[in-house]
Amino acid sequence: MRWTPGGSTEDVEDRRDEGGGGGGGFGFGGMHIGIGGLVILFILSLVFKQNFFALLSGGGGAPATTMSRPNPALDETEKPLVQFVTFVLNDTQKTWDEALPQQAGVPYHHAKLVLFRDETYSGCGGAEAATGPFYCPADEKVYIDLSFYDELKQRFGAPGEFAQAYVLAHEIGHHVQKLIGVENKVRQLQTTHPGEANSLSVSMELQADCLAGVWAHSTQQRGLLEAGDVESALHAAAAVGDDHIQQMTRGRVQPETFTHGTSQQRMDWFNKGLQSGSIEACNTFSQH
Repeated sequence: MRWTPGGSTEDVEDRRDEGGGGGGGFGFGGMHIGIGGLVILFILSLVFKQNFFALLSGGGGAPATTMSRPNPALDETEKPLVQFVTFVLNDTQKTWDEALPQQAGVPYHHAKLVLFRDETYSGCGGAEAATGPFYCPADEKVYIDLSFYDELKQRFGAPGEFAQAYVLAHEIGHHVQKLIGVENKVRQLQTTHPGEANSLSVSMELQADCLAGVWAHSTQQRGLLEAGDVESALHAAAAVGDDHIQQMTRGRVQPETFTHGTSQQRMDWFNKGLQSGSIEACNTFSQH
């Protein structure tokens, strides 16, 4: 991908010198809570759209984290990647600045990107590197531990800059879904129709893949793509398909538990956005 390093933005929140000192849990206002408690609070925060983690910190503000010592060597090693994700973030949001009002009649406002190491907090609860990148609609921020990109390359076999770009563009796609009202409608349907919760989640994730493809269409039109970039993104989409991940981790595939879609579905919907450049083409909910 053709890109220029050195860009900066107020939309990046760098917390890499904060974060936990390990121990399998998070510190909140002098309390230590294990992963089971985190899961419960995370679910409550999503369902009721309130920050239940604030209860552990006396009801005010964000939960406190244990400060770790800065790592200048790691900071320097990650510098090129920080510059790249900053470029991708800026370019993705600039694309939606124009495309969202034109195609959906909705003004676009920027999401924030939070870079962290190991663990941090979010408006949706605790965040860990092990959970992978995610978008939190409560605070409109994307959370990424940059070590995920090493895992994407080494464990999932999806190297390349555009594979990394696809991941971030997918998360910004979730922000677009919130702005056009899809995210809220899906959460309501999941509450009223719990039996369809997984299939609705799959539709939402596939639409985010398609929206990432809409951005990729823009980069293609502007001559930013190089040979192999599209294949790199498609490989990344395939690598994080539910069937592929389940086969890797469990040795068997359980379609009834899918929440993101198969490798083929993820590639197909990214490609649909890439070919069309249109939000309208990203209707993954036609079966609901």
